[in-house]
Amino acid sequence: MDNITIARLLDETAALLEIDAADAFRIRSYRRAAETIEQQTTQLSTFCGPDCDPKLLLAIPGIGKGMAANIRDLVATGTMPLREELLKKYKASMLELLRLPGMGPKTVSMLYSALQIGDIEALEEAAKRGDLLPLPRLGQKFTDKLLKGIEDYRKNSSRFRIDVATEYADRISKLIFNFPGIETITPAGSLRRGRETCGDLDLLVTGPACEPDVVAAAVEHVATLPLIDKLLAKGQNKVSFTLRNNLQVDVRLLPRASYGAALQYFTGSKHHNVALRQRAIKRGLTLSEYALLRLEDNKIIAAATEAEIYNALDLDYIPPELRENNGELEAAANHTLPVLIERADIRGDLHMHTTETDGSNSILEMAEAAIERGLEYIAITDHSKALAMASGMNDERALAHAARIRSVSDELASAFADKRGPQWDRYERLKSEGKPVEPPTVPFRILAGVEVDILLDGSLDLTDDTLAQLDIVVASVHSGFSQLLEEITARVLRAAENPHVHILGHPTGRKVLGREPYKVDLSVLLPAAARLGVAVEHNASPARSDLNDVNLRLAKQTGCKIVVNTDAHSIDDFDKLKFGIIQLRRAWLTAPDVLNTLPVDQLLAALKRG
Repeated sequence: MDNITIARLLDETAALLEIDAADAFRIRSYRRAAETIEQQTTQLSTFCGPDCDPKLLLAIPGIGKGMAANIRDLVATGTMPLREELLKKYKASMLELLRLPGMGPKTVSMLYSALQIGDIEALEEAAKRGDLLPLPRLGQKFTDKLLKGIEDYRKNSSRFRIDVATEYADRISKLIFNFPGIETITPAGSLRRGRETCGDLDLLVTGPACEPDVVAAAVEHVATLPLIDKLLAKGQNKVSFTLRNNLQVDVRLLPRASYGAALQYFTGSKHHNVALRQRAIKRGLTLSEYALLRLEDNKIIAAATEAEIYNALDLDYIPPELRENNGELEAAANHTLPVLIERADIRGDLHMHTTETDGSNSILEMAEAAIERGLEYIAITDHSKALAMASGMNDERALAHAARIRSVSDELASAFADKRGPQWDRYERLKSEGKPVEPPTVPFRILAGVEVDILLDGSLDLTDDTLAQLDIVVASVHSGFSQLLEEITARVLRAAENPHVHILGHPTGRKVLGREPYKVDLSVLLPAAARLGVAVEHNASPARSDLNDVNLRLAKQTGCKIVVNTDAHSIDDFDKLKFGIIQLRRAWLTAPDVLNTLPVDQLLAALKRG
């Protein structure tokens, strides 16, 4: 049994445990083991023979004695006792039900117990017959939402979010880099352009090992990567395969002399490339994945870098995020491409949660994580009371929490003044590592805020007196998504008119590949927000990416203030900011278009209402 199969079986066991309402720690242990195993370059089956040292499996991170025993059982018998026990209770096809909206483990278990529903087809038929209606919490509204969710799932099941595609691109690249002579690996296609979802993954590889006379060995290395589930094709310089999540990956190994032409070609988009080729033809040139050639004598004009190709066509270099044939060629020809925003431009993050509600880390831990990532300020914006499942705060708790936030901020400022604390620790560490770093010039600031719920009638679920005492108020819709267009637009407009609201959080409420936006008229809302001086959020979480790139362009055109936030629920979520920056770049935004590129005092002045 190979590693990819072991990993799949452990991951499926974790999902079955989830349906069985098992301990969360136990579920995570199986998932971590699966992730670790699929990245191992040595087949674990070689560690499982009768004469093998049992410590070999235990030396793998995340593999304890119990998990090692499971692996030995899988290798020896193709299954393991726990998996067989769970499959006696549940069907393997039930795992897919967890991917549908509203179908948590308890609901899946209840449906199986009550109606023996164990797959999507049976669930869809039961929902259409009305069989779900008598069950607890599964009324007509749930049934309608479920049927729409099944339709969306089938439509999106071959798509992968940008963070998922990025994770696998990184993992595959790490394995390819193990081969000597690999210098550069670049994701191409829709991932490089920053599209929020990808249908497949293109990786372009170059280095001495990719030159035509020696590339065969590198191709063989790629074709035997431990992450591969099914090998689809292996050619002279290309390997195609799928992973166990069915993501197709195409790896092309290319000589350095033509790497730029290939990178430009495989990045796309199709419409951008067609327009670029037409421009080349008008100049007596032809552009392909191999080179930009002069037609009259096939002389290579440019091939090694993308910049050479664009410059040879009398264009400024066009960043990948803009290559959608939306006016970027004209702007490049006229030298009017914007200087796009970069991650280094962001000074603060204005939407996040702590252990006070549904976050995983404390106020100080979130601050320290932000400092480590080079930010100058954050706003702690835990949930208000309407979001009961997130332990939302009432007015009294919100004010007490604000006091604690300000106390931690004051402690950090006091430490900064004495040249101690996390800001100076980071500076000294980076300096000792020889990295370019400037000493901190301002104390880190934690702003006291809240993410307040916009109720069904547009009122907010904390009092104006409470909101007036906070530095940052993010107003968001978390329920009532089925309201009509006019209702939900009026609802959000009423919230925006509240003088204490600074930011409209994730303004369309969508979940990428998971939930359609609620019906809100942005052609009405965005001009109103601009007039009222309320900022609109780009939520950088790849699960939301809201506002999306198209709506961000509209927000800029209407004069809206824009912020980018992570909506972090743990310290690791800060790293999702990079995905938000990609979407801002796709929207042609520059640093001055985004408020949290400002120092904290200027930011607060810009957000001030009235």
